[in-house]
Amino acid sequence: MQILATIIPWLQIIFAVFLVAGVLMQQSEEGLGSAFGGSSGGGNWRVKRGLGKQLFIGTIVVAILFVITNIITLFVR
Repeated sequence: MQILATIIPWLQIIFAVFLVAGVLMQQSEEGLGSAFGGSSGGGNWRVKRGLGKQLFIGTIVVAILFVITNIITLFVR
């Protein structure tokens, strides 16, 4: 258990960095202008394809791994 207690914080840091990078690399569809009453998209929506879809799925996987490591932290300490 001691080894796990030393590895998990490092895993959390790595997953956090990858999660932030994955979110920032995704292409914004509307932008922040519509949140403040700017140009409304009119319900436009596009299908994710290729690298954008892989990045989206990868970000979800990293987010799930990050949550799992945080839950494990509750039981290790």
